[in-house]
Amino acid sequence: MAYEELEKQANELREGYKEHGTKPYISPAVVRRLPRYYRYLRELLTQGITRISSSELSARMNVTASQIRQDLNCFGGFGQQGYGYNVHYLFTCISEILGVGAGFHAIIIGAGDLGRALVHLSMFEKRGVDILGMFDADPGMAGIEIAGVTIYPLHELEQFCAQNQVDIAVLTLPKEDVPAVAERLVKCGVKGLWNYMGVELDYSRDDIVIENVHLGDSLMILNYEICRKMQEKHKAGQEVPEDEE
Repeated sequence: MAYEELEKQANELREGYKEHGTKPYISPAVVRRLPRYYRYLRELLTQGITRISSSELSARMNVTASQIRQDLNCFGGFGQQGYGYNVHYLFTCISEILGVGAGFHAIIIGAGDLGRALVHLSMFEKRGVDILGMFDADPGMAGIEIAGVTIYPLHELEQFCAQNQVDIAVLTLPKEDVPAVAERLVKCGVKGLWNYMGVELDYSRDDIVIENVHLGDSLMILNYEICRKMQEKHKAGQEVPEDEE
């Protein structure tokens, strides 16, 4: 299939999402893997690689080729026998599915160390999310700009949301304040909460999406893997070959 035809299909896919407002159902397990495909495909594009086979992508991602084919077939057959995958087309499709071009706007609640670190990241811009502002309960921080983003007093949250399209709120405030602020954000019509503070938020509503991020969990998994490897190394050192006994 010619590149022009693939580009046409990508445009049709994009326009179809805009027109109907729906995207194909994808299992949660596959959705969790799509951002990784997105990252690797973006890297391929920066390297000037225009096509890649499932086996080549498998070697880069350390995922089986069959898993890759199975994942990508969940939302359309993008590969071609003897050609592989068109990197630009696949990247465009996954970007659309992940909402990279949806034009979401976000605010960060909490201008402490974590909030300040996040606002400096290019992660938001690269994924199509525009940071409109930061909020903090300390009135002394109002008006300060960090990475070009203004800090507003927390008591102005409702007024700001009424005057601006706020789709996502990133929660980096003290954990004891999270539930109350989250409820305020839901009432403001914010569509998604990205919660970093270790408090499990769960709203049984169709109009809000919550992503609870537990950095400590990731650290503990790292600790476990280090301990496991150390134990394996220690055990291997204690084993004496039979011919040496």
